[in-house]
Amino acid sequence: MPLTDTAVRNLKPQEKPYKVSDFDGLFVLVKPNGSRLWQFKYRIGGKEKLLSIGPYPETSLAQARAKRDAARSMVANGVDPSEAKQEQKRRSQVQDRVTFAAQASEYLDKIRREGRADMTMRKLEWLLGMAIDDLGERPIAEISAPEVLRCLRKVEARGTHETARRLRSTMGTVFRFAVASGIATTDPTYALRDALVRPKATPRAAIIEPVELGKLLRAIAGYNGQAVTKIALELLALLVPRPGELRQARWSEFDLAAAVWSVPAERMKMRRPHRVPLPDRALTLLKDLKALTGHTEFILPSLVSVKRVMSENTLNTALRRMGYGAEEMTAHGFRASFSTLANESGLWNPDAIERALAHVEANDVRRAYARGEHWEERVRMAAWWADELEALAGSP
Repeated sequence: MPLTDTAVRNLKPQEKPYKVSDFDGLFVLVKPNGSRLWQFKYRIGGKEKLLSIGPYPETSLAQARAKRDAARSMVANGVDPSEAKQEQKRRSQVQDRVTFAAQASEYLDKIRREGRADMTMRKLEWLLGMAIDDLGERPIAEISAPEVLRCLRKVEARGTHETARRLRSTMGTVFRFAVASGIATTDPTYALRDALVRPKATPRAAIIEPVELGKLLRAIAGYNGQAVTKIALELLALLVPRPGELRQARWSEFDLAAAVWSVPAERMKMRRPHRVPLPDRALTLLKDLKALTGHTEFILPSLVSVKRVMSENTLNTALRRMGYGAEEMTAHGFRASFSTLANESGLWNPDAIERALAHVEANDVRRAYARGEHWEERVRMAAWWADELEALAGSP
């Protein structure tokens, strides 16, 4: 006898699940927790199968019968309704991923699994956030070059031309990721290569005159701020790493007995491991620093939480407090100071200087052969540089 809505509503749970049939293969499964689920039993290809239609009362008796009839029609035409339902589910999942925001999220997850540095991930998330604000809900396959350009023009309008160019490049990686995934067919950013204002390249401010560098070193020696910040500035001058490489350094990377700092590839800009020789002055500073932060993972932890590293603004802020404006000196500028004075000394192989700075040879052929670390020369050069800085700091 066919079911009625009242009969279904009044079905009571029992200790074990039980079924109550309607007709043409439709039945309701009543579970011990009181839930009721419509199911359709059918045979296809000689096999008996079940199709879940939906819960009651969300799916009414009339709706359950309509879905049952649609499924019976599919079976009559040789189509398995369960497989058709799974295919529809897969298509829906693809549709969920098809927006620019969803593809950007998948791309970020991919490169995060590849071990990109936290700082790199934060910058990419920040950049893509601007694009997602404008294009996040748009189907990525439908986004045109003019749409992307309108997004980039907003960034340009703020005067941040370099940011706009980086955003175009980063958006391009998301579009190419979508192309590789079969979601999109083209990268619309390719047509915009020459559409943006080309910013004038301005090197980071750096002091390269020996007398002025000596004045800066004396200012650091007299710095009355945080002791950890003062040591960090001295280590920047001595070891000339990129500021982020020093800020994110961990105590586990330092072998003070062997006088070597080993920076893992994932934290290097060029994704190559880098060794830094530690002159005596650096060892002294690191021992002093260990007394302050040796109980933490990072050599330069944040003042807010030892589980985080020193802010990227801390070192430049310290330079400003000492009277050095952004147009005079930056934390990154110590690298230019070293490069200029080391090259002008005529004492060192230019390749050794470049290797000390963790630069990669631009010429592909030459890079294939120039693989040496110039380690012994760099050890001597590190000691020379420490002596140079001491001499400059002592000269009026």
